[in-house]
Amino acid sequence: MTEPASGQHSTVPLAERLRPPSLEAVIGQSHLLAPGKPLWLAFKSGKPYSMILWGPPGTGKTTLARLMAQAFTAEFIAISAVLSGVKEIREAIEHARLIRQQSDRPTVLFVDEVHRFNKAQQDAFLPHVEQGLITFIGATTENPSFEVNRALLSRAQVYALTALSSEELGQLLVRAQQTCAEDKAFTEAASGLLVEFADGDARRLLNLLEQAINAADTENIAQIDADFLQSVLARHSRAFDKGGDAFYDQISALHKSIRGSSPDAALYWLCRMLDAGADPRYLARRLIRTAIEDIGLADPRALPMALDASAVYERLGSPEGELALAQVTLYLASAPKSNAAYLAYQKARSLIAQDTSRPVPLHLRNAPTKLMRDMGHGKSYRYAHDEPEGYAAGEHYLPDGMPPVQFYQPTQHGLEAKITEKLAHLRELDQRARQKKD
Repeated sequence: MTEPASGQHSTVPLAERLRPPSLEAVIGQSHLLAPGKPLWLAFKSGKPYSMILWGPPGTGKTTLARLMAQAFTAEFIAISAVLSGVKEIREAIEHARLIRQQSDRPTVLFVDEVHRFNKAQQDAFLPHVEQGLITFIGATTENPSFEVNRALLSRAQVYALTALSSEELGQLLVRAQQTCAEDKAFTEAASGLLVEFADGDARRLLNLLEQAINAADTENIAQIDADFLQSVLARHSRAFDKGGDAFYDQISALHKSIRGSSPDAALYWLCRMLDAGADPRYLARRLIRTAIEDIGLADPRALPMALDASAVYERLGSPEGELALAQVTLYLASAPKSNAAYLAYQKARSLIAQDTSRPVPLHLRNAPTKLMRDMGHGKSYRYAHDEPEGYAAGEHYLPDGMPPVQFYQPTQHGLEAKITEKLAHLRELDQRARQKKD
């Protein structure tokens, strides 16, 4: 970071004034920018190529695109997919063509939020990328695998940027304070609070710092402490985008923590999502799904408890009802695990999708009329309640001629251990009945 140029207009946001002027000044992304790493090599190669920069807000996507244009002495054109359409794309391409004709300079076309362009808009870049008229750099907070056309994706290298660590944000804060807040003293707690509020986002950190400085100037305060910051800064939500990658990554972490029987981790991810504004009703539905998929019959109480927690939330709302979600999260994470029911369902669906439509055996068919009984419907059906142990040993219930199947294979976890014993006993009764019949 360097000091703003002399005469810099004070209305320019601090984040823009402190944009790194060189690759060496960039903080973070060492996995891409350290010597020998991919983007470091790209800058040193002298040969620009198209790329997609994928990462959370405030991680340097725009900065890296600008620095790449600077490194290759290229024209830099930036458009935003939020504000632009086909008209702006055409204008950018025409400008790149004019630059090529007049000076033979290359053009870096930077498209922010590229995932917001539809397929036709994304396709509009392809011929110009292939002709070498532009070096395309797209920035996105969403997974390019899902949000960027395959054709465009195949012509661009994807680089994943990560949120800045607390240490990296601390370095940025020191630089920023030395540049624009020399007359202000920040307590250690206040600096830590700024870093915490920024939550990995460099732009947010600088915006918060600017707000704090402006408030301190207004109040004629020279020393900024944590209490002052708390009073002037509205707490920003955590890095979280409903429906975006951060959302699904955290849902995945919650589900996998429950599956992995880690109650503390499960509760952490639940609270992270609640803190970020996730809909508690959505989280309740996910907990119900987890009870079915990962616990199943190992603990049949899990499903009704998840349903009850959802109902409690509906009755109490936030924040009281969130405690019910926390309680069932801890229970699900602590419960014995089995996906046997889930696997059995998948196997049965798979077989049925590939198999023929086998008729129901006559003895299992409904027989409400005399005609149907005369046709043999229900004939020789054995009523299990009238049989020893309430079980019709040797009876078959699958379609005639269908090969034996065993979709459900209970585990030795929780109640399923008892189910395993019970089914083994019934199979033994079946075998005895068949031997007796033979």
